[in-house]
Amino acid sequence: MAVYVNAQKGIDTQTQKIKDEANKTTSRPSDVSRSFDWGKGKTPDHVRLTNPYKLNARRDVLIENIREALKERRLVVDEQSSRLSDGIIVTQPLVFGKGPVIAQSELRRYGILEFADTAWSRAQYSLTIEVQSIDGIQNNVSVIAKVEGRSGNGLTSEWVTVRSSGLAEDEFLLKLVALVTGQSFDAPTVDNE
Repeated sequence: MAVYVNAQKGIDTQTQKIKDEANKTTSRPSDVSRSFDWGKGKTPDHVRLTNPYKLNARRDVLIENIREALKERRLVVDEQSSRLSDGIIVTQPLVFGKGPVIAQSELRRYGILEFADTAWSRAQYSLTIEVQSIDGIQNNVSVIAKVEGRSGNGLTSEWVTVRSSGLAEDEFLLKLVALVTGQSFDAPTVDNE
């Protein structure tokens, strides 16, 4: 006695099940109504500080705070170029980008590149800080960054000054204001939306 099994060879019931589940009606009519929120929970950008920035502190205390802020940012004061008695502090150049990929991307952050075809191998900046006394306790602190990139054309290379984007000045002013006033601008703000 032979038993025949009634099974069809080659029929895939799994495929039919997937097709049936895929053809179900969804609550939204099309993908057009779908939206993405890429900025939810993102750190908000802060508004750049005014340059020159007005600080309430005695001039000698403010100059010591500037030296402390420079030390924390790994910037070395150029003693020959600086005139501390006049309130002018100049730093030695800080190399912040080495190598062709890093130097170019960092130069784009700290400076405004006029020419895209230049090969950059290093990037550096130096700060000139001027403390202008308004009265006995109020001072204007002005920060100017000299951003430079080492460019090469194959045969020679030279340091080229590029226009500052204002980021180096703003980063230093944020650090200085946090040291003098204790107020941090990097603290996240709470939105009530």
